[in-house]
Amino acid sequence: MNPIPGSEASFADTIVDLLRQRANYRPHDRAFTFLVDGETAEVNLTYAELDRKARALGAWLMASGMTGERVLLLFPPGLEFVAAFMGCLYGGAIAVPAYPPRKNRSVERIEAIAADSQAAVALTTRDVLDRFDALRANAPSLEKLLWKVDGELEPGWADRWERPEIDGETLAFLQYTSGSTGTPKGVMLSHSNLLHNSLRIMQAFEITRSQSGVFWLPSFHDMGLIGGILVPLYGGKFNVLMSPVAFLQKPLRWLQAISRYKATISGGPNFAYELCVRKITPEQRRGLDLSSWSLAFNGAEPVRPETIDAFCEAFAPCGFRREAFFPCYGLAESTLMVTGGMKFEPPVVRAFDAAAIETGGAILRTGFSPGTRRLVGSGRELDGQDVRIVDPHSREPLTPGRIGEIWVSGPSVAQGYWQHPQETAETFGAMLARPALETTGSRIPVPTCAPVTSASSTTANCSSPGG
Repeated sequence: MNPIPGSEASFADTIVDLLRQRANYRPHDRAFTFLVDGETAEVNLTYAELDRKARALGAWLMASGMTGERVLLLFPPGLEFVAAFMGCLYGGAIAVPAYPPRKNRSVERIEAIAADSQAAVALTTRDVLDRFDALRANAPSLEKLLWKVDGELEPGWADRWERPEIDGETLAFLQYTSGSTGTPKGVMLSHSNLLHNSLRIMQAFEITRSQSGVFWLPSFHDMGLIGGILVPLYGGKFNVLMSPVAFLQKPLRWLQAISRYKATISGGPNFAYELCVRKITPEQRRGLDLSSWSLAFNGAEPVRPETIDAFCEAFAPCGFRREAFFPCYGLAESTLMVTGGMKFEPPVVRAFDAAAIETGGAILRTGFSPGTRRLVGSGRELDGQDVRIVDPHSREPLTPGRIGEIWVSGPSVAQGYWQHPQETAETFGAMLARPALETTGSRIPVPTCAPVTSASSTTANCSSPGG
């Protein structure tokens, strides 16, 4: 039951209904594989297994009176997080992903997220809970939470589950991000937000069920959670997950996984590609086959043309094609992706007058002289979303060749910031003073870090505040 390309509506009302359909129609298909050691040791999860785990946790949450409550998810990388996230939605609760407490690391951010979200429950693994016991003296505020190891629930809970009263507008989770614009705030994302952006990413990436992906991005990050878990679930395609630490310790593991599983989709921030160029030796490259990799997305931080050039030069002998690079722009406030390039086309790189950039102008130049700056385009707006380049002070749309803020409107735009009405009004209600520019949905102004102009259908790259 895949969506018809170009269709406006999702084929499920909520993420819960989406997984239920996968479990009913394709119960034994493998949904996710996690590489325990980052290399060959696998653990797998089918749609039916994921559905049953989610029903067990969902039933327990509802029986515990947690419907509508915030549930802190403190999981190391792995399939336990996937099941717990889905379990929260099955229980009508609001998931709050965060990184788990680590030895010799401050738990201040976890405390801040727990306090801001007013979380009632903390779900985790036995190992993390045992580790937290040693940190209790430094985090007394977390003791008031109801701590639960969801993997220790009795299997019979799954048979007690009943679908909660939820719909597309029900909040699914809070994506906490410090971003580039201030202190951490919980972006409120509904089921409809998630389904809409997942569909649009599928269309932009031209995803089919026969494709597969490899993701090492952290699950508590929007790119890892939505791109690596929800989009594959929406498309009904198999996805391989691995720990961010496994990649950082040995970047070769990422490309080996792409090679081994013949993955078609994978990616990460610009630094990941730089790390591969620096750390993977010519001898190691000879063992890689990257010919299946047809879409290498690059986002969450500025995309550098030098990185694209270096990666293509280093890995072209492995079958990697420049056309696979897919620069994109997004942020948590618009669920994930806002703009992206064209699949099977090389990235757009243009030279601009460096001095003009400093004064708010974007003047195209030819060649790469000392007075120019090369920038990578982040593509076009996704279908169903509207992107304008606006002067943040006058709130007027800019004329071609001027640099301004990216303002976004559409069904992927979040519901606001949790318990921050003033910031929500300032950011998500920015267009109330400009009714002539309003379309549907809310608009959010996003400070840019590299020129974005209204001169063409492509935007220059910026880092994502959600990253």
